[in-house]
Amino acid sequence: MIWLRKTALVLHLLRGLLTCALLFPWLGVRSREWHIRRWSRRLLRICGVEVEVVDATGAAHTGAARQGAMVVSNHISWLDIYVIHSWQPVRFVAKSEIRSWPLIGWLCDKTGTIFIERARKRDAHRVLHDITDVMLQGDLVGVFPEGTTTDGTSVLPFHANLMQAPISGGLPVQPLGLNYLDAATGQPTLAAAYIGDTTLLQSLETVLRAPRIKARLVVGPALLPASGDRRELAASAREVVAHLSQGAAEHAATAAQRLNRPPEPGTAPQPASAAIG
Repeated sequence: MIWLRKTALVLHLLRGLLTCALLFPWLGVRSREWHIRRWSRRLLRICGVEVEVVDATGAAHTGAARQGAMVVSNHISWLDIYVIHSWQPVRFVAKSEIRSWPLIGWLCDKTGTIFIERARKRDAHRVLHDITDVMLQGDLVGVFPEGTTTDGTSVLPFHANLMQAPISGGLPVQPLGLNYLDAATGQPTLAAAYIGDTTLLQSLETVLRAPRIKARLVVGPALLPASGDRRELAASAREVVAHLSQGAAEHAATAAQRLNRPPEPGTAPQPASAAIG
């Protein structure tokens, strides 16, 4: 019954708050990640969402390599964060308004979210340096470069600003493709889409009342840009993510190889210190 699932969700949220308040100050990075992964998987089960994680060939994928990288994905739902956390906890970049959300904002802060004030251009520079620093320390940083959610049928152009961080740090970009399916039929479903004027509570109600949902997360080949052009990196990452979300593995691999190919002799790559714009 729906009220039982709502009760379980509230209790699970409270458990997360207690874990962050009482345990996280005493835990190391790996232990925190274990708790975040377990909490996210339980949240998804309560919401009736099962997760399938595969690589671009369709084989099961267990987790990300232990090195700093920027994780980029298409953005469909608030569920995206927990789907990715259930695979591998990452430090997401989120708008600063989320920090003021009751309970959720505090949870995001305690689980390592990097907040950005999008209205202040100078804050983008601060966040860019913060992202580079934590990736160089071995952290994974998650970004939704579309800047908004969609219904999942297409992938919007990627904003290039934050793509300067992996270029400056000489670090890879890990593309992910997300889609949501009806678990029974395997057909795409809009039940998880968090778009338009829908509120978070309305979206949650839709998810809880929907037939079981399968979240399919496809892990693509790492992008190791040979040039320092963040716009080229953003465009290529968007192309790879779009192919992954549509199940076109060969096209995703081709796009990744094209980006990773060293520049032709005699061509000068754009400096990694290029200004943000």
